Amino acid sequence: MNTQNTPVHIRLWHREFWQMSVANWLLNMSAYMLIPVMPLWLLLKADFTPVETGIGMGLFGVGLYALGPFCSYLVQRYRRNMVGLLAIIGMTLSLGLLYYVDRETTVRKEAVFLQRFLFGACFGLAQMVLTSTLIIDTSESFQRTEANYSSAWFSRFALALGPIAGLLVYRHYGFDSVVLVSMACCLAAVVLIHLVHFPFRTPADNVKKLSLDRFFLPQGSWLFLNMLLVTATVGMLMTTALTDWYYAIMMGGFFLAILAQRFVFPEAELKSEVVSGLILLAASVLIIMVQKGEALSYISPLFMGLGVGIIGSRFLLFFIKLSRHCQRGTSQSMFMLSWETGLSIGLFVGYAFLYNDQRSLCVVALVLTAAALGLYNFFIHRWFISHKNR
Repeated sequence: MNTQNTPVHIRLWHREFWQMSVANWLLNMSAYMLIPVMPLWLLLKADFTPVETGIGMGLFGVGLYALGPFCSYLVQRYRRNMVGLLAIIGMTLSLGLLYYVDRETTVRKEAVFLQRFLFGACFGLAQMVLTSTLIIDTSESFQRTEANYSSAWFSRFALALGPIAGLLVYRHYGFDSVVLVSMACCLAAVVLIHLVHFPFRTPADNVKKLSLDRFFLPQGSWLFLNMLLVTATVGMLMTTALTDWYYAIMMGGFFLAILAQRFVFPEAELKSEVVSGLILLAASVLIIMVQKGEALSYISPLFMGLGVGIIGSRFLLFFIKLSRHCQRGTSQSMFMLSWETGLSIGLFVGYAFLYNDQRSLCVVALVLTAAALGLYNFFIHRWFISHKNR
Protein backbone atom coordinates (compact mmCIF):
# COMPACT_ATOMS: atom_id res chain seq x y z
CA MET A 1 0.00 0.00 0.00
CA ASN A 2 1.16 3.53 -0.73
CA THR A 3 2.13 4.72 2.75
CA GLN A 4 2.09 8.36 1.66
CA ASN A 5 -1.63 8.07 1.00
CA THR A 6 -2.61 6.15 4.11
CA PRO A 7 -5.25 8.12 6.05
CA VAL A 8 -4.48 9.27 9.55
CA HIS A 9 -6.61 7.55 12.18
CA ILE A 10 -7.72 9.17 15.39
CA ARG A 11 -6.20 7.34 18.37
CA LEU A 12 -5.79 10.25 20.73
CA TRP A 13 -7.78 9.81 23.87
CA HIS A 14 -5.92 11.76 26.55
CA ARG A 15 -7.89 14.51 28.20
CA GLU A 16 -5.50 17.42 27.50
CA PHE A 17 -5.60 16.90 23.74
CA TRP A 18 -9.37 16.83 23.62
CA GLN A 19 -9.61 19.94 25.79
CA MET A 20 -7.32 21.82 23.40
CA SER A 21 -9.23 20.55 20.37
CA VAL A 22 -12.60 21.55 21.82
CA ALA A 23 -11.15 24.97 22.69
CA ASN A 24 -10.00 25.26 19.07
CA TRP A 25 -13.50 24.31 17.90
CA LEU A 26 -15.08 26.93 20.16
CA LEU A 27 -12.79 29.66 18.83
CA ASN A 28 -13.72 28.80 15.26
CA MET A 29 -17.39 28.68 16.23
CA SER A 30 -17.13 32.21 17.64
CA ALA A 31 -15.75 33.47 14.33
CA TYR A 32 -17.83 31.41 11.90
CA MET A 33 -21.23 32.08 13.45
CA LEU A 34 -20.79 35.72 12.39
CA ILE A 35 -20.15 34.88 8.71
CA PRO A 36 -23.79 34.60 7.54
CA VAL A 37 -25.26 36.89 10.21
CA MET A 38 -23.00 39.93 10.35
CA PRO A 39 -23.52 40.92 6.68
CA LEU A 40 -27.29 40.83 7.24
CA TRP A 41 -26.87 43.14 10.23
CA LEU A 42 -24.52 45.46 8.34
CA LEU A 43 -26.79 45.73 5.31
CA LEU A 44 -30.13 45.96 7.13
CA LYS A 45 -29.50 47.79 10.40
CA ALA A 46 -26.12 49.48 10.01
CA ASP A 47 -27.04 50.73 6.51
CA PHE A 48 -23.72 49.62 5.02
CA THR A 49 -23.34 49.43 1.26
CA PRO A 50 -22.34 46.04 -0.21
CA VAL A 51 -18.79 47.38 -0.75
CA GLU A 52 -18.53 48.50 2.89
CA THR A 53 -19.94 45.14 3.99
CA GLY A 54 -17.28 43.35 1.93
CA ILE A 55 -14.56 45.52 3.45
CA GLY A 56 -15.84 44.76 6.94
CA MET A 57 -15.79 41.01 6.32
CA GLY A 58 -12.44 41.15 4.57
CA LEU A 59 -10.67 43.11 7.31
CA PHE A 60 -10.82 40.01 9.47
CA GLY A 61 -8.38 38.38 7.01
CA VAL A 62 -6.08 41.40 7.11
CA GLY A 63 -5.99 41.28 10.89
CA LEU A 64 -4.78 37.66 10.84
CA TYR A 65 -1.29 38.85 9.89
CA ALA A 66 -0.97 41.67 12.41
CA LEU A 67 0.42 39.68 15.36
CA GLY A 68 1.77 36.60 13.57
CA PRO A 69 5.38 37.84 13.28
CA PHE A 70 5.47 38.24 17.09
CA CYS A 71 4.06 34.76 17.82
CA SER A 72 7.41 32.96 18.21
CA TYR A 73 8.80 35.67 20.50
CA LEU A 74 5.69 35.76 22.68
CA VAL A 75 5.43 32.00 23.25
CA GLN A 76 9.14 31.77 24.08
CA ARG A 77 9.34 34.88 26.23
CA TYR A 78 6.14 34.24 28.20
CA ARG A 79 4.08 31.23 29.19
CA ARG A 80 2.65 29.93 25.93
CA ASN A 81 -0.77 29.11 27.41
CA MET A 82 -1.04 32.64 28.84
CA VAL A 83 -0.32 34.12 25.40
CA GLY A 84 -3.17 32.07 23.99
CA LEU A 85 -5.48 33.03 26.85
CA LEU A 86 -4.75 36.74 26.42
CA ALA A 87 -5.38 36.49 22.68
CA ILE A 88 -8.76 34.87 23.33
CA ILE A 89 -9.60 37.54 25.90
CA GLY A 90 -8.74 40.06 23.19
CA MET A 91 -11.26 38.32 20.91
CA THR A 92 -13.86 38.57 23.67
CA LEU A 93 -13.22 42.28 24.22
CA SER A 94 -13.45 43.02 20.49
CA LEU A 95 -16.79 41.20 20.42
CA GLY A 96 -17.81 43.36 23.38
CA LEU A 97 -17.07 46.39 21.20
CA LEU A 98 -19.35 44.96 18.52
CA TYR A 99 -22.09 44.42 21.11
CA TYR A 100 -21.73 48.04 22.24
CA VAL A 101 -21.89 49.29 18.63
CA ASP A 102 -25.07 47.27 18.05
CA ARG A 103 -26.73 48.89 21.07
CA GLU A 104 -26.07 52.39 19.74
CA THR A 105 -28.71 54.18 17.67
CA THR A 106 -26.25 54.94 14.87
CA VAL A 107 -23.67 52.35 13.90
CA ARG A 108 -20.24 53.93 13.41
CA LYS A 109 -18.54 52.37 10.40
CA GLU A 110 -15.01 53.00 11.64
CA ALA A 111 -15.86 51.16 14.88
CA VAL A 112 -17.07 48.13 12.92
CA PHE A 113 -13.95 48.14 10.74
CA LEU A 114 -11.73 48.41 13.82
CA GLN A 115 -13.58 45.57 15.52
CA ARG A 116 -13.18 43.24 12.53
CA PHE A 117 -9.46 43.98 12.28
CA LEU A 118 -8.87 43.48 16.03
CA PHE A 119 -10.98 40.33 16.06
CA GLY A 120 -8.96 38.90 13.18
CA ALA A 121 -5.65 39.84 14.83
CA CYS A 122 -6.54 38.19 18.15
CA PHE A 123 -8.10 35.18 16.43
CA GLY A 124 -5.00 34.69 14.28
CA LEU A 125 -2.66 34.80 17.29
CA ALA A 126 -4.90 32.49 19.33
CA GLN A 127 -5.05 29.98 16.48
CA MET A 128 -1.28 30.09 15.94
CA VAL A 129 -0.61 29.47 19.63
CA LEU A 130 -3.16 26.66 19.78
CA THR A 131 -2.29 24.83 16.57
CA SER A 132 1.46 25.46 16.44
CA THR A 133 2.23 25.04 20.14
CA LEU A 134 -0.42 23.97 22.65
CA ILE A 135 -2.05 21.10 20.72
CA ILE A 136 1.37 19.79 19.68
CA ASP A 137 2.68 20.05 23.27
CA THR A 138 -0.20 17.95 24.61
CA SER A 139 0.68 15.07 22.25
CA GLU A 140 3.47 12.53 22.16
CA SER A 141 5.99 13.03 19.37
CA PHE A 142 4.79 9.96 17.43
CA GLN A 143 1.17 11.18 17.61
CA ARG A 144 1.61 14.77 16.49
CA THR A 145 0.50 14.25 12.89
CA GLU A 146 -2.64 12.58 14.20
CA ALA A 147 -3.12 15.46 16.62
CA ASN A 148 -2.87 18.04 13.83
CA TYR A 149 -5.19 16.02 11.60
CA SER A 150 -7.82 15.49 14.32
CA SER A 151 -7.85 19.04 15.66
CA ALA A 152 -8.18 20.39 12.10
CA TRP A 153 -11.42 18.46 11.73
CA PHE A 154 -12.79 20.26 14.79
CA SER A 155 -12.16 23.55 12.97
CA ARG A 156 -13.68 22.20 9.76
CA PHE A 157 -16.92 21.16 11.40
CA ALA A 158 -17.14 24.61 12.99
CA LEU A 159 -17.40 26.02 9.45
CA ALA A 160 -20.82 24.35 9.25
CA LEU A 161 -21.92 24.36 12.90
CA GLY A 162 -20.98 28.01 13.47
CA PRO A 163 -23.26 29.43 10.76
CA ILE A 164 -26.06 27.07 11.83
CA ALA A 165 -25.86 28.37 15.40
CA GLY A 166 -25.53 31.98 14.23
CA LEU A 167 -28.55 31.82 11.93
CA LEU A 168 -30.76 30.08 14.51
CA VAL A 169 -29.90 32.55 17.27
CA TYR A 170 -30.26 35.53 14.90
CA ARG A 171 -33.67 34.35 13.72
CA HIS A 172 -35.10 33.94 17.23
CA TYR A 173 -33.20 36.42 19.40
CA GLY A 174 -31.44 38.98 17.19
CA PHE A 175 -27.89 39.99 16.36
CA ASP A 176 -26.92 41.08 19.87
CA SER A 177 -27.61 37.54 21.11
CA VAL A 178 -25.37 36.12 18.38
CA VAL A 179 -22.55 38.32 19.64
CA LEU A 180 -23.16 37.18 23.22
CA VAL A 181 -23.08 33.51 22.20
CA SER A 182 -19.86 34.16 20.30
CA MET A 183 -18.39 35.74 23.43
CA ALA A 184 -19.54 32.75 25.49
CA CYS A 185 -17.67 30.42 23.12
CA CYS A 186 -14.48 32.41 23.68
CA LEU A 187 -14.88 32.34 27.46
CA ALA A 188 -15.52 28.58 27.41
CA ALA A 189 -12.29 28.14 25.43
CA VAL A 190 -10.47 30.20 28.09
CA VAL A 191 -11.71 27.82 30.80
CA LEU A 192 -10.64 24.71 28.87
CA ILE A 193 -7.15 26.02 28.19
CA HIS A 194 -6.74 27.25 31.77
CA LEU A 195 -7.48 23.73 33.08
CA VAL A 196 -4.44 22.27 31.28
CA HIS A 197 -1.05 22.70 32.94
CA PHE A 198 1.80 23.82 30.68
CA PRO A 199 5.20 24.06 32.41
CA PHE A 200 7.22 27.20 31.79
CA ARG A 201 10.11 26.79 29.37
CA THR A 202 13.25 28.85 29.63
CA PRO A 203 13.39 31.06 26.51
CA ALA A 204 16.23 30.57 24.06
CA ASP A 205 18.98 33.15 23.90
CA ASN A 206 18.63 36.05 21.47
CA VAL A 207 15.00 35.42 20.59
CA LYS A 208 14.00 37.71 17.73
CA LYS A 209 10.92 39.83 18.27
CA LEU A 210 9.96 39.54 14.60
CA SER A 211 10.20 36.11 13.03
CA LEU A 212 8.55 33.81 10.49
CA ASP A 213 8.82 30.95 12.99
CA ARG A 214 5.36 29.64 14.02
CA PHE A 215 3.88 32.11 11.52
CA PHE A 216 4.77 31.60 7.86
CA LEU A 217 6.46 28.71 6.02
CA PRO A 218 8.17 30.15 2.91
CA GLN A 219 8.65 26.76 1.24
CA GLY A 220 4.89 26.22 1.41
CA SER A 221 3.98 29.32 -0.61
CA TRP A 222 2.67 27.39 -3.62
CA LEU A 223 0.46 25.23 -1.40
CA PHE A 224 -0.69 28.42 0.34
CA LEU A 225 -1.81 29.87 -3.00
CA ASN A 226 -3.56 26.67 -4.04
CA MET A 227 -5.46 26.33 -0.76
CA LEU A 228 -6.34 30.04 -0.85
CA LEU A 229 -8.02 29.62 -4.26
CA VAL A 230 -10.12 26.77 -2.89
CA THR A 231 -11.33 28.54 0.25
CA ALA A 232 -11.88 31.81 -1.65
CA THR A 233 -14.39 29.88 -3.74
CA VAL A 234 -16.04 28.61 -0.56
CA GLY A 235 -16.15 32.13 0.89
CA MET A 236 -17.86 33.43 -2.23
CA LEU A 237 -20.46 30.67 -2.11
CA MET A 238 -21.11 31.43 1.56
CA THR A 239 -22.30 34.92 0.59
CA THR A 240 -25.28 33.23 -1.10
CA ALA A 241 -25.91 30.60 1.61
CA LEU A 242 -28.30 32.13 4.13
CA THR A 243 -30.18 29.07 5.43
CA ASP A 244 -29.23 26.77 8.26
CA TRP A 245 -30.19 23.77 6.11
CA TYR A 246 -27.44 24.61 3.65
CA TYR A 247 -24.80 24.36 6.35
CA ALA A 248 -26.37 21.27 7.89
CA ILE A 249 -26.08 19.46 4.56
CA MET A 250 -22.54 20.78 4.15
CA MET A 251 -21.71 19.17 7.50
CA GLY A 252 -23.01 15.91 6.07
CA GLY A 253 -20.48 16.36 3.28
CA PHE A 254 -17.73 16.69 5.89
CA PHE A 255 -18.77 13.34 7.40
CA LEU A 256 -18.66 11.76 3.95
CA ALA A 257 -15.16 13.20 3.46
CA ILE A 258 -13.96 11.39 6.60
CA LEU A 259 -15.45 8.12 5.33
CA ALA A 260 -13.99 8.65 1.87
CA GLN A 261 -10.50 9.15 3.29
CA ARG A 262 -10.88 6.02 5.37
CA PHE A 263 -12.34 3.66 2.77
CA VAL A 264 -11.98 5.14 -0.74
CA PHE A 265 -8.58 6.82 -1.08
CA PRO A 266 -6.04 4.67 0.86
CA GLU A 267 -5.21 2.61 -2.25
CA ALA A 268 -5.67 5.43 -4.76
CA GLU A 269 -3.02 7.56 -6.43
CA LEU A 270 -1.80 10.36 -4.15
CA LYS A 271 -3.08 13.24 -6.30
CA SER A 272 -6.56 11.71 -6.65
CA GLU A 273 -7.86 13.24 -3.42
CA VAL A 274 -7.23 16.88 -4.33
CA VAL A 275 -8.34 16.40 -7.96
CA SER A 276 -11.55 14.65 -6.86
CA GLY A 277 -12.23 17.35 -4.26
CA LEU A 278 -11.82 20.15 -6.79
CA ILE A 279 -14.13 18.39 -9.27
CA LEU A 280 -16.76 18.08 -6.53
CA LEU A 281 -16.35 21.77 -5.66
CA ALA A 282 -16.79 22.73 -9.32
CA ALA A 283 -19.91 20.55 -9.50
CA SER A 284 -21.28 22.34 -6.44
CA VAL A 285 -20.86 25.71 -8.18
CA LEU A 286 -22.45 24.44 -11.39
CA ILE A 287 -25.49 23.18 -9.49
CA ILE A 288 -25.98 26.64 -7.98
CA MET A 289 -25.79 28.15 -11.46
CA VAL A 290 -28.39 25.76 -12.87
CA GLN A 291 -30.80 25.87 -9.88
CA LYS A 292 -33.33 23.44 -11.34
CA GLY A 293 -35.17 21.50 -8.68
CA GLU A 294 -35.03 21.49 -4.91
CA ALA A 295 -33.11 18.19 -4.84
CA LEU A 296 -30.18 19.78 -6.67
CA SER A 297 -30.04 22.60 -4.13
CA TYR A 298 -29.39 19.97 -1.44
CA ILE A 299 -26.67 18.26 -3.48
CA SER A 300 -24.64 21.46 -3.89
CA PRO A 301 -23.69 21.93 -0.20
CA LEU A 302 -23.13 18.18 0.13
CA PHE A 303 -20.62 18.27 -2.72
CA MET A 304 -18.99 21.40 -1.29
CA GLY A 305 -18.54 19.83 2.15
CA LEU A 306 -17.24 16.59 0.67
CA GLY A 307 -14.84 18.33 -1.70
CA VAL A 308 -13.46 20.87 0.78
CA GLY A 309 -13.17 18.22 3.50
CA ILE A 310 -11.06 15.99 1.24
CA ILE A 311 -8.88 18.84 -0.04
CA GLY A 312 -8.35 20.40 3.39
CA SER A 313 -7.24 17.14 5.02
CA ARG A 314 -4.77 16.30 2.25
CA PHE A 315 -3.30 19.81 2.06
CA LEU A 316 -2.82 19.85 5.83
CA LEU A 317 -0.65 16.73 5.55
CA PHE A 318 1.17 18.26 2.57
CA PHE A 319 2.09 21.30 4.66
CA ILE A 320 3.44 19.01 7.39
CA LYS A 321 5.52 17.02 4.89
CA LEU A 322 7.00 20.22 3.46
CA SER A 323 8.19 21.41 6.88
CA ARG A 324 11.72 20.77 8.07
CA HIS A 325 12.80 19.77 11.57
CA CYS A 326 11.07 21.88 14.26
CA GLN A 327 8.84 23.56 11.64
CA ARG A 328 5.69 21.51 12.26
CA GLY A 329 4.08 24.36 14.20
CA THR A 330 4.88 26.82 11.43
CA SER A 331 3.25 24.51 8.89
CA GLN A 332 0.05 24.49 10.98
CA SER A 333 -0.04 28.28 11.14
CA MET A 334 0.57 28.45 7.39
CA PHE A 335 -2.34 26.09 6.72
CA MET A 336 -4.62 28.13 9.00
CA LEU A 337 -3.63 31.36 7.25
CA SER A 338 -4.29 29.91 3.79
CA TRP A 339 -7.72 28.67 4.93
CA GLU A 340 -8.85 31.84 6.69
CA THR A 341 -7.33 34.26 4.16
CA GLY A 342 -9.14 32.51 1.32
CA LEU A 343 -12.47 32.65 3.16
CA SER A 344 -11.99 36.37 3.88
CA ILE A 345 -11.10 37.14 0.26
CA GLY A 346 -14.13 35.19 -0.93
CA LEU A 347 -16.45 37.06 1.43
CA PHE A 348 -14.93 40.41 0.40
CA VAL A 349 -15.28 39.74 -3.33
CA GLY A 350 -18.74 38.21 -2.95
CA TYR A 351 -20.20 41.21 -1.14
CA ALA A 352 -18.15 44.09 -2.56
CA PHE A 353 -18.32 43.21 -6.26
CA LEU A 354 -20.84 40.41 -6.88
CA TYR A 355 -23.65 41.12 -4.42
CA ASN A 356 -27.07 40.16 -5.89
CA ASP A 357 -25.39 38.87 -9.06
CA GLN A 358 -25.34 35.13 -8.40
CA ARG A 359 -24.55 34.11 -11.96
CA SER A 360 -21.43 36.28 -12.15
CA LEU A 361 -20.40 35.06 -8.70
CA CYS A 362 -20.66 31.46 -9.85
CA VAL A 363 -18.65 32.22 -12.99
CA VAL A 364 -15.85 33.75 -10.91
CA ALA A 365 -16.02 30.81 -8.48
CA LEU A 366 -15.71 28.37 -11.39
CA VAL A 367 -12.70 30.26 -12.73
CA LEU A 368 -11.01 30.09 -9.31
CA THR A 369 -11.76 26.37 -9.00
CA ALA A 370 -10.45 25.70 -12.51
CA ALA A 371 -7.31 27.70 -11.72
CA ALA A 372 -6.79 25.68 -8.52
CA LEU A 373 -7.27 22.41 -10.40
CA GLY A 374 -4.90 23.37 -13.22
CA LEU A 375 -2.28 24.71 -10.83
CA TYR A 376 -2.34 21.56 -8.70
CA ASN A 377 -2.57 18.98 -11.48
CA PHE A 378 0.06 20.43 -13.80
CA PHE A 379 2.54 21.98 -11.37
CA ILE A 380 2.06 21.79 -7.62
CA HIS A 381 1.77 18.03 -7.24
CA ARG A 382 5.08 17.38 -9.00
CA TRP A 383 6.65 20.30 -7.16
CA PHE A 384 5.48 18.90 -3.82
CA ILE A 385 6.86 15.42 -4.53
CA SER A 386 10.29 16.87 -5.28
CA HIS A 387 10.35 19.30 -2.31
CA LYS A 388 8.78 17.39 0.59
CA ASN A 389 11.00 16.73 3.60
CA ARG A 390 9.11 13.92 5.37
